[in-house]
Amino acid sequence: MSRTLIYNLIRFVVLVLVQVFLLKNISLYNISLPYPYILFILLLPLETPNLVLFVLSFILGLTIDAFYDTPGLHAAACTLLAFVRVLFISVTVQRDGFDNEADPTLGNMGFRWFFTYSLILTLIHHFFLFNLEVFSLTEIRFTLLRFLSSSVFTLFLILISSFVFYRRKER
Repeated sequence: MSRTLIYNLIRFVVLVLVQVFLLKNISLYNISLPYPYILFILLLPLETPNLVLFVLSFILGLTIDAFYDTPGLHAAACTLLAFVRVLFISVTVQRDGFDNEADPTLGNMGFRWFFTYSLILTLIHHFFLFNLEVFSLTEIRFTLLRFLSSSVFTLFLILISSFVFYRRKER
């Protein structure tokens, strides 16, 4: 087994356990719900084949769905997240001149790129997840409030964890 595979397997297990056993019951006024488990998809290596990325994202979503009793919501949102990740990386990595072998971490890509990457992907994931959950336009204000506040909460947790495990790019 390669070192990257072991790191990602550990990351998968730890993020699912933290999400399910710690963060599942944490919410701010039943409006803001943190979903930092998406960090697993965000931190997969850039050279991960698209098929593997989509399968891992779907499995991650199904795992979360099993514990949240949401049949397919997180699986669909994670699969969309993987698709948007592929698009975002194909547009920015070649244009900005980053190494294709690097992991998309804060230390490798820099704060500005990582913040933009995390922000856009978190917003898309949460927007799709909350709209799919409600599936009605009658409560659009409440849904938008939940989407925005949860995105901020999740992004905050992603950035905090990225700074905790921050390592500078090796030259």
